[in-house]
Amino acid sequence: MRCRRRFKGSLHSLIHVSLSCRLFATSAFSQKWLSPAAPPDRLPFSRVTQEDLAFFRNVLPGRTITDPDLLRSSNVDWLKSVKGSGEVLLRPQTTEEVSQILRYCNSHNLAVNPQGGNTGLVGGSVPVYDEIILSTALMNNVLAFDSISGILTCQAGCVLENLSHYLEESDYIMPLDLGAKGSCHIGGNVATNAGGLRLLRYGSLHGTVLGLEVVLADGRVLDCLATLRKDNTGYDLKQLFIGSEGTLGVITAVSILCPRKPKSVNVVFLGCETFEQLLKTFQLCKGMLGEILSAFEFLDSECMTLLNTHLKLPNPISDCPFYVVIETSGSDQTHDGEKLHNFLEEAMSSLLVTDGTVATEESKIKALWSMRERVTEALTHDGFTYKYDISLPVERIYQLVTDMRQHLGDRAKSVVGYGHVGDGNLHLNITSPAKDPALLAAIEPFVYEWTASCKGSISAEHGLGLKKRNYIYYSKPSQAVALMSDIKAMLDPKGILNPYKTLPDNPK
Repeated sequence: MRCRRRFKGSLHSLIHVSLSCRLFATSAFSQKWLSPAAPPDRLPFSRVTQEDLAFFRNVLPGRTITDPDLLRSSNVDWLKSVKGSGEVLLRPQTTEEVSQILRYCNSHNLAVNPQGGNTGLVGGSVPVYDEIILSTALMNNVLAFDSISGILTCQAGCVLENLSHYLEESDYIMPLDLGAKGSCHIGGNVATNAGGLRLLRYGSLHGTVLGLEVVLADGRVLDCLATLRKDNTGYDLKQLFIGSEGTLGVITAVSILCPRKPKSVNVVFLGCETFEQLLKTFQLCKGMLGEILSAFEFLDSECMTLLNTHLKLPNPISDCPFYVVIETSGSDQTHDGEKLHNFLEEAMSSLLVTDGTVATEESKIKALWSMRERVTEALTHDGFTYKYDISLPVERIYQLVTDMRQHLGDRAKSVVGYGHVGDGNLHLNITSPAKDPALLAAIEPFVYEWTASCKGSISAEHGLGLKKRNYIYYSKPSQAVALMSDIKAMLDPKGILNPYKTLPDNPK
């Protein structure tokens, strides 16, 4: 099915916010946070001795790695922007082994960097200095699956895509889907509260995760691996660890509520002339597709250029300033097809879309999704990338891209925007031929001041990690950050778990 209609109109912005309300570069607040992404000084943790290695080798025979060549990939993040110097990689297989390791490290003041698939984008998954790397890669077993309730219980090191394949055999799917699904671990997904492509339909991990098993800094095992959808007995402790980025405990197992695999899936790729039309298409989409709408993603023409140039992906429709990926998923192809047809007719007759194509076959669905999922990959070929993961009121998300282009002028090679319209999550990416401190100084804190002025969040789904830790005050009041610091001090009084991450260097 292919729909096409032309509309003549100039590209214009939906919302104009005066720059004066966002420019605070000379304020005392900005002056205070000079170079906030730089690593702090190394804290007085112990250094690994031969005695320590002997203990680890006894607990993990053949799984205590000290070969520098084997350690190299675990010391560098996916973007190759953060590099640590960890000298020991530990690969436990059981919760008891994790418990023994943390109990020992806590008593000997050894810092630990928990690591899953190492697909993070904010420097949270690799050492800053010589922290011990604790990998969950070998903790990859499915523990149980209830085919009636759809509740999956598994170890933290299970790769997201492997879990998806496992569930498909029982006619279920995972409630989250990420571009990094072939590498990321479910424990890391939970630790960073990953959002992904279908949050619009299935919600966040704060809702779908039913229980966690976590090893605390002193080695105590917190067994909250519940499989109940309703459990209103006291504080919901698991919520503390969802999104805590390994700073409060090491997640070793997860129970998660999984939806049934839809019998009918359709993907639509549409083009819009303006972002205002894109937003109106979203409103129309919500109203007409309702319960079968599972994703509404967008990318701009600059993203399409990168896909064409670097990955040789052909544009499936004619050139447009903005592109939309809409996915529907339901139980009746006839019913869903009718609803989708009515939506497309209305979108075309209202001149909201200028061109489009629909896919119902799996191979074509994957091809259309690749236009959205592979933007990150295309950016890696364009130069050094500055990545920003922002939540904003949905009507303002692209204004940040427009204002950033104007703000940077020709100092940047590319300024592109894409993301999740359904939950107001913008991925702003800026590239330059090489790492450029002057360009970074022009981007930050401008991007965070702009976001704060709109009451947005400086991290929608990637976390704070090392890079964003000192920017937390743009999204959270000092009282909240102080309480977070108190919780960290209570659960990890020696600060051995993922130090230098998430919380600011000097909490107010």
